[in-house]
Amino acid sequence: MSRRTRKPAAGPGPSRPTVSVCRGCCCGTPKIPGVDHAGQLAQLRQSLDGIATVRAVECLDACEHGNVMVVQPSAEGRDAGGRPVWLGLVNDPQAVADIAVWAGEGGPGLAEVPEILDLYTFKPSRRIQGGLKG
Repeated sequence: MSRRTRKPAAGPGPSRPTVSVCRGCCCGTPKIPGVDHAGQLAQLRQSLDGIATVRAVECLDACEHGNVMVVQPSAEGRDAGGRPVWLGLVNDPQAVADIAVWAGEGGPGLAEVPEILDLYTFKPSRRIQGGLKG
């Protein structure tokens, strides 16, 4: 009989979508000029208060796409097939507004990605994807 303890089973996941906003080495800094970085974060937090979790995270290692945001599904969204959606070059207030509306409607798995956000989506490498912890 093994004496190793088992890891506890993963929980059901977050009850609402999560918007992770990169604020590492490039995103959210003067390296990307002409953007109100603090305003982006404030806009998302205000728009999604009580609807989705908005968090600033360290470098997501996709600097060539700065400013980067990742919209992660809620538990219900994941059960419906939703997966994290990576958005890059989010340097326009209207893009932030579009992300907020989509996340507010349920995000991945529960609401279709607005066509305009197709301009911002990208698929990072598996190595980079693995670095984002929910």
